[in-house]
Amino acid sequence: MSRPTASPALRPPAAPGPVRGGLARPRPPRLAAALGSCAAAGLALLVPLLPVVTAAARAQEEIKSLAATGTAFDANAVKALIARGDAAVAAGNLADGRRYYDQARDASRRLLGFYRDLSGAFRGLDARIPREMDDKSRQSLEYLVQTNMRLAALFRRQSQPEVAVPLLVEVVKVMSPTSEPGRKAYQQLLEIGFVSTPYYAPAP
Repeated sequence: MSRPTASPALRPPAAPGPVRGGLARPRPPRLAAALGSCAAAGLALLVPLLPVVTAAARAQEEIKSLAATGTAFDANAVKALIARGDAAVAAGNLADGRRYYDQARDASRRLLGFYRDLSGAFRGLDARIPREMDDKSRQSLEYLVQTNMRLAALFRRQSQPEVAVPLLVEVVKVMSPTSEPGRKAYQQLLEIGFVSTPYYAPAP
């Protein structure tokens, strides 16, 4: 007695054969999910490195700009960048002026950090080196303040007082309100309208 033949509707689906035409088979869902997780993990590892890469590229650009001044990476190079910014602004080229001022400001901040680190490292070992580093830090701080004031004036000239505020506040913070730069910076904050209470510094 022959067995009944199963209805086509009840037959199990045939196993997929090899893909013709050289096309790859679709990945199983678990494999695709695993590959997706690996890719996400790789991106997660790269994201924290992006600011480091950006900072390194920016530092390299600053060093190139300082090298173009013909001097070493020191306060004299910052002074040369400020002079270039002054010349550009005087010629009406505000974009180049801002670029030179930005480079001078960033270089001043880096120098401050380097000098302070060296001063702390040699403190208690050789008093001459901390004294030298402290003098260099004061000079770099002076150039930082000068650059901040120039940038603030440039932003106010371009009707961007909100961008000038952080620069002026930094001057007041690092120089104190009783110093001449601190008084001038606070006066500009008053003119901008960021503060409303005038400050009358005591006579020196």
